[in-house]
Amino acid sequence: MRPNDRAGSNLMRRQELELLAAKIRRNVLDICMQRGGYAGQGVALADIAACLYFDELRDDTKGWFHDRFVLSNGHDAIMCYGALAEHGSYTMEELRTYNADGTKVDQSPIEGQLGFEITAGSLGQGPSQAAGIAYGERLKGSDKRVYCLFSDGELQEGNVWEAAMFASHHQLSNLVYIIDNNDLGATGSTTDTLGVEPVPEKFEAFGFAARRINGNNIEEILNAFDEARQIHDKPYVLICDTRLFVGIDCLRAVLPMAHYVAAKDADWEAGLTEINAKITSLTNRL
Repeated sequence: MRPNDRAGSNLMRRQELELLAAKIRRNVLDICMQRGGYAGQGVALADIAACLYFDELRDDTKGWFHDRFVLSNGHDAIMCYGALAEHGSYTMEELRTYNADGTKVDQSPIEGQLGFEITAGSLGQGPSQAAGIAYGERLKGSDKRVYCLFSDGELQEGNVWEAAMFASHHQLSNLVYIIDNNDLGATGSTTDTLGVEPVPEKFEAFGFAARRINGNNIEEILNAFDEARQIHDKPYVLICDTRLFVGIDCLRAVLPMAHYVAAKDADWEAGLTEINAKITSLTNRL
């Protein structure tokens, strides 16, 4: 179902997306329990992933997406892997090689890997590359929209604000920035290391339309994407407030709020038990 088909079926669609988000959370745990990984971010971003991959990005009728998605912060690739498993683009067997020696499933993907437009991991690069892609699509007369996910920690990078100036100057209304605003960088809280707030007001000053939402609320995410498509004279930024492991309460209680997690087997198993129960409940509701 495409965005414009939602009339009269909003509740059913939200329930379907909630189920997909739960399955993405399960996939993230399944992947990370092999060797550890960025499980907290992947779990927290599952609602955004469900809405993006299964509602917002239009398909190209060839098994892929018409619109384009740029991942800037490579560690959040775990979100993409979890979603692309549900899309059928990766098998779970492939994804369980995440971060293994010789794997093609890198923690920070490279350009050309299925599902990834750029080589991620050099933080702050994605917004500028996405702006360039959006500008190029417009020059070609394409109706493709470009979405870019990056982190609040990347707002400490000057390149992000140069990209914002470029996007605003060229009125790139086909560009949507999605910020994972979780107040966490590699070395601790962004508030403590170099504060980035107020994020919406800063982007508005740069000429964006900005909206701050709960990044774990399906309805708020869908409404924001709807709003972005109605704006035709400026780029759009969606500031998503998230916290690690939202959606799996037992892991929020026992695992550290750390950038990277290597948990005990018992913790992973407890998380899988909780999310599987939720999947069963959501499935029965549909």
